[in-house]
Amino acid sequence: MHINLKGKKAFIAGIADDQGYGWAIAKALAEAGAEILIGTWTPLVKIFTTSWNTGKFDASRRLANGQLMEYKTLYPLDASFDYPEQVPQDIRENKRYLDVAGYTISEVAKAVAEDHGTIDILVHSLANGPEVKKPLLETSREGYLAALSSSSYSFVSLLAHFGSIMPAGSSALSLTYIASERAIPGYGGGMSSAKAALESDIRTLAWESGRKWGIRTNAISAGPLRSRAARAIGFIDDMIAYSEANAPLINKPITAEEIGNTAAFLSSPLASAITGTILYVDNGLHAMGLAPDSAALHPSPCLSTCS
Repeated sequence: MHINLKGKKAFIAGIADDQGYGWAIAKALAEAGAEILIGTWTPLVKIFTTSWNTGKFDASRRLANGQLMEYKTLYPLDASFDYPEQVPQDIRENKRYLDVAGYTISEVAKAVAEDHGTIDILVHSLANGPEVKKPLLETSREGYLAALSSSSYSFVSLLAHFGSIMPAGSSALSLTYIASERAIPGYGGGMSSAKAALESDIRTLAWESGRKWGIRTNAISAGPLRSRAARAIGFIDDMIAYSEANAPLINKPITAEEIGNTAAFLSSPLASAITGTILYVDNGLHAMGLAPDSAALHPSPCLSTCS
């Protein structure tokens, strides 16, 4: 049984390099035959396209058949803004925005509709918390709301604007993390709250988008990956080490390809009855309530006798 997405168009919001889950999802969808459209954060468009055009990504673009993954169109996208009038003047005049037009969500959705008519797959691979390294008790209101805006409401807005050009049976997909339901010290700045909001929205949007357009809406709760974005958290290596030591599938690192393959399945007709679901792809770590590598379970023999 093979995943066949030939003739389908996928818009992946949030690809900035060849390291993260967004890239892996795009590659898996391309392997299945889908046509790829990319939304890249506006300040990184030039860096991304230069790296693409100079061959920096060629090794990562290689598909199973030996060909290189291609994208049909790339759109500058700043998912913090729904409409152009919401963009502050200082951002409009920023040198990385000054020569770029049409990067708000409504404008990108309109451009995609004009360029391609419809899409069949919408992928939200966006998350940003400007104060992610701060404990929640030290997070400002501005930082907290910015995390929710970029990491959770952006998916609501994308689906609201793209839903009308997605045929019945289409798939909308986001990425989340176990910090939505478990305390992960160090994952701060309101990001855990943003992921919790995102997962709640997945369920509500599954109902609303399913009844309004016939769209399936799901999320993948992915294990830790040492991507460029994840390194900004500051302790990603510890998160990976903890996962490998304590997940049911021991000493097995999460790979981006596993997330991509799951996304391809959820985006395909094989998942035609799946919606409103948070699917864990984390080697089973979410199922654990005890850390087998905890020092509390393996006390030192010197605790009471060594001086």
